[in-house]
Amino acid sequence: MTYPSTTADERDALEQFLDFHRDRVLKALDQVSDTEAATRVLGATDMTVGGIIKHLAAVEDLWFHRKLLDVPSSEPWRSAPFDQDPDWEWHSAAEQTVAELRKLYVDACATSRAVAGRISSLDEQAKRASFGEQFVTLRWVYLHMIEETAQHRGHLDLLLDAIRQARPSR
Repeated sequence: MTYPSTTADERDALEQFLDFHRDRVLKALDQVSDTEAATRVLGATDMTVGGIIKHLAAVEDLWFHRKLLDVPSSEPWRSAPFDQDPDWEWHSAAEQTVAELRKLYVDACATSRAVAGRISSLDEQAKRASFGEQFVTLRWVYLHMIEETAQHRGHLDLLLDAIRQARPSR
């Protein structure tokens, strides 16, 4: 994917920037094996490449599905044991392959695009409140998802550097 257009209108710019970061997140998966995606490589954090991907898929579902539409989460989030493990998506990712994590994230992003495509205005408010009694707009969701995805994209860069350094010399 190329860098977002410098002349896009507001909505197109928001969609392009989010898709730009989503694409870069997926490119991180191209650089790791199943084992590497599940391995904790930095002592200061429990984050793994796979955990970040699964977390981002969960966040896509939360904001575009649960908050904007106020519908039950899709699977695997609906039946996830979040009451027993609030960080379930981070921990359970170790049980999945890179291909499975890619599909989960690609599907979550496709669903998010479809939901957003049904909403005509960036000013339309979510059906479910956030942060107490506040109803965010589609614009806010786009901005938040750009922030969230870009932040974790930076984490992926650090993890990928550590993974590359840990690989045996050839």
